[in-house]
Amino acid sequence: MTPDDHIKAATALDQAEQTRQQIGCFSQDFAAMTMADAYGIQNAWVDIKLAADRRILGRKIGLTSRAMQQQLGIDIPDSGILFDDMFFETECVIPNNRFIEPRVEAEIAFIMGEDLKASDASPADVLRATEYVAPALEILDTRIYRLDPITKRTRSVLDTISDNAANAGIVLGRERHPVQDVDLPWVGAILHLNGHVEETGLGAGVLGDPLESMAWLARRLAEHGDYIRRGEVVLSGSFIRAVEAPSGARFHADFGSFGSVSCSFK
Repeated sequence: MTPDDHIKAATALDQAEQTRQQIGCFSQDFAAMTMADAYGIQNAWVDIKLAADRRILGRKIGLTSRAMQQQLGIDIPDSGILFDDMFFETECVIPNNRFIEPRVEAEIAFIMGEDLKASDASPADVLRATEYVAPALEILDTRIYRLDPITKRTRSVLDTISDNAANAGIVLGRERHPVQDVDLPWVGAILHLNGHVEETGLGAGVLGDPLESMAWLARRLAEHGDYIRRGEVVLSGSFIRAVEAPSGARFHADFGSFGSVSCSFK
């Protein structure tokens, strides 16, 4: 793909988000598409959003579970950008015209106290740079068809990366914990949907330890001259499957002593 192809694809994604009308898979139109192309499209879309006065407030890491990586035939996570208009407070009600096909995941959010800028970042570096960790829900959405209605082709990981790693929103819990006080692999959550237990999981589902996913992101960004900034919020990756969020869905994630976070869809 050429840089112009990246810009055209990013413009199509932006239009799809605004109109809530999904588009086809880029991987279907460009058989030789690479992961570099996918991030090129994502970066071009970031530029479009910044030109529209959106602000970057954080990052998200996806595809951190071994099961998802095996399913998609990859061996690394992916990442996307959190913008200012993606943040919701716990117990919020999300308008029914905000997203296209929303889904929800439970995650541990990192709130950075220092810049994390290292091509060889380790979990110890993440510990030093993190001020707090907090319970969170990620809202996923897809501007690209998950299953193309005409070709019946499913989207690939390249389409997901292009689509800002399917990122759409974050609901932060109120609790804040010094990261040194938390055994992150053992932080668990019970996700309730309309009062019923839908999913459970532990932080260890994120590459064995969410600190590992954070270190991976720092290293990936450093390869491209970027870094995680002080004050940014980073979603470290889901340890449950994504749960569909139709109109009327009420979610409550109980993280035990770590806290809780809730949202509902109008």
